[in-house]
Amino acid sequence: MDFNLNKLNKVFDNRIRVGIMSALVMNEEISFKDLKDFLDLTDGNLASHLKNLEENDYITVHKGFIGRKTNTTYSITALGKHAFQEHLNYLEKLIKNIK
Repeated sequence: MDFNLNKLNKVFDNRIRVGIMSALVMNEEISFKDLKDFLDLTDGNLASHLKNLEENDYITVHKGFIGRKTNTTYSITALGKHAFQEHLNYLEKLIKNIK
């Protein structure tokens, strides 16, 4: 199997974005705080990666309130799920062909 760099999605070349997408594949929806705790990140670092995923239409942001406190949650889009799965499928093919 020939390696084709173009088959790897550049959006997922960062471990934090892979972590975010993995968490969203496992959970229908997840809060900013839970993502931050799960990935052990600062607010700013997490926010910049979430913005990248949102700009690529891979995640959806839901803003609301719980009582008087703001609550921001994220979910994966169909496009995001497909793109992430394609990325993982290609990585899996590469790994299976290592000799």
